Amino acid sequence: MLSRARRYWYGRAFGQGEFAPLFAAPLTGEWVALDFETTSLDPKRAEIVAIGAVRIAGNQLLTGEALSLKVQPPASLSEQSVVIHGLRHQDLQQGLPLDAALRLLLDFIGPRELVGYHIAYDLQILNLACRKQWGLTLPQRGIEVSQLYHDKLYRRYPDATLDLGLAAICRHLAIPSLPAHDALADATTAGLIYLQLTLGGPLAYPKV
Repeated sequence: MLSRARRYWYGRAFGQGEFAPLFAAPLTGEWVALDFETTSLDPKRAEIVAIGAVRIAGNQLLTGEALSLKVQPPASLSEQSVVIHGLRHQDLQQGLPLDAALRLLLDFIGPRELVGYHIAYDLQILNLACRKQWGLTLPQRGIEVSQLYHDKLYRRYPDATLDLGLAAICRHLAIPSLPAHDALADATTAGLIYLQLTLGGPLAYPKV
């Protein structure tokens, strides 16, 4: 009911047109794992430089249908921000304008719920950009894979010391390491964690 109310409330001005599909009922058994690379870790100053998204359908991560986009270098791109994501001006010269990249992403997401590691940050970045462009706020709250991991372990081992870092979660779940600070790789990793936690069996005690 809450999700339906949020979709109605945020979508009331977008009942027609290109953004209407975002506010339809969520697709059963489908999600989108999402990650951004940005120029800052402060969402109020961060600008998007790369987008990674991959669909999850049932028990499959659809890597063949993944979305990997670079965005034209924003004014805030600096030597300090390059340290975060490794993308230089020359790496982004062939990138898309931000509005075009966002349109492709929103079309890719549709009404699906979003999954990620630090998904609250990515959703805040996405909503800030969409509000600036079109006055649009997405209805999704986001599914945080580190919270799923915590909750699944806590039920079995309430006294365990839990490391919720991405590398530690991947080691515990035997998920292969992908390149760090790469938007598509991080989205793919989040998707794999989500599938392992929702479809896999009980977790062993975490090694510290």
